[in-house]
Amino acid sequence: MLKAVALSALLFSPVLLAKTPGALAQSTAEYAVQTYEQAMIDSLASLVRHNTVAVEGVPSPDNPVHRAFKQDLIGQAAALGLDYQDYGYVMVIGLGQGPEKIGLITHGDVQPVNPDKWAKSPFELDMTSEPGKLLGRGTEDDKGPISTALFAMKAIKDKQISLRKRIELYVYMAEESDWGPLQEFIKTHTLPELNITIDTQYPVVTAEKGFGILSMTFPNRALNTAQPYIKHFEGGFFASQIPEDAKAVIANASKALLEGIKQKAAVQQGMQYDYDWRDDNLIVTALGKSAHSSKPENGVNAITHLADALSSQHWPSNAAGSLVNFINDQLGTGLYGQQFGSIAYADDFMGPMTVSSTVLKQVDKGIQLSINIRRPKGKSAQQLEQEIDSALDSWQSHNAVRLEGRHYRIDDPFVLTDAPHVEKLLGVFSHYSGIEDAQPVSIGGASNSRLFPNAVGFGPAMPGKEYTGHSEHEFITREQFVLNLRMYTAALVELAN
Repeated sequence: MLKAVALSALLFSPVLLAKTPGALAQSTAEYAVQTYEQAMIDSLASLVRHNTVAVEGVPSPDNPVHRAFKQDLIGQAAALGLDYQDYGYVMVIGLGQGPEKIGLITHGDVQPVNPDKWAKSPFELDMTSEPGKLLGRGTEDDKGPISTALFAMKAIKDKQISLRKRIELYVYMAEESDWGPLQEFIKTHTLPELNITIDTQYPVVTAEKGFGILSMTFPNRALNTAQPYIKHFEGGFFASQIPEDAKAVIANASKALLEGIKQKAAVQQGMQYDYDWRDDNLIVTALGKSAHSSKPENGVNAITHLADALSSQHWPSNAAGSLVNFINDQLGTGLYGQQFGSIAYADDFMGPMTVSSTVLKQVDKGIQLSINIRRPKGKSAQQLEQEIDSALDSWQSHNAVRLEGRHYRIDDPFVLTDAPHVEKLLGVFSHYSGIEDAQPVSIGGASNSRLFPNAVGFGPAMPGKEYTGHSEHEFITREQFVLNLRMYTAALVELAN
């Protein structure tokens, strides 16, 4: 998901004139909210309690927690009078028998979480710690949208609305880790002709940046010196999260060095530091703010800011020292890779490529750095890879450090120019949000809706609001949860009736 960029008038198609949803759509949406607001919250509370993080080496169909989540979902669907089918990695929950279909694309797996950073368990729907907010892992990404979709479908069923198109809710169980099983599922199943992913943002998403990971290892090197050097550097949690934690251990440190670090840290915004001495080792612990890596502007990157706080000198080139030098030379605390050779670029509609250090991993040969990129159209993967290689080769030459294990994954951006249901979705959004002349947007995230035909994004995040998925403070407001129910119900009536 999600850096939004306003659509230029004639980049892809004429400006769309949104139409107000009809009376039936509006009355059904109001019925849904009046009847099922609390039931929808109860549904979310039940879904959140399942820790559906992927377990390495355990396929989702064999994961007992994933199976329990799906049984919960089956129970809810059955109680609502909806049909369902469990295909292993994919659950399909349906309403109606029309010859055509509309798909709602979601996922039931979630990203890892640090329980120590939550007021209550992240797998308990917390409605009291921050009044007005529903806190918990998956509340925004993507269990909240699942509950909303269920009760939008239930309201339509209650009203006995004649559907020309069958509605199908697709819940994939490995969106955060492995799209392969979904790609295999698609090969053998007939998909809806129109699709909406409810894993992005409003008004309507018609383009997504390409996901990428650049990884490299800074090699171990023995040092024999009485000068200060960085003995250890760590940070980050997973590849699609802006890290809020980092720590450095500096050997042979002095009080003068500490004062210099404090001066550097004092001018940073949004960071907190703790300092501790153990013998001659200075331990610097940094706390920033986590965020989804597709929206790095919503976070404060602890890895890059701690490196910046240590930038008063060029460090001896062991693994940790080389890493800190590299971050300060090539990345800095910026978001767009302007220091990284010539890789930086932007597209008028999709915006700039973002470049974020996300995870440091201690490996046998040294420290592996993972950099998450989100790239718009405008450069080929081959050109970008060549520019990355050139920047790394130049840095190696100037620093007499050979980076090990260089590996790049550079996915393509996605742009959809002619989805036939965009106008009606914009009409629903404008009517309920009060935002006039809403137009399609691009996001930094990469949802698996791109695997489905005519798939555009529609919520759950509002433009201009902080997206909290993948963060250690994930929530959806009750107000937004209810607004989503109104909009999803009205949209389905408009498109399926």
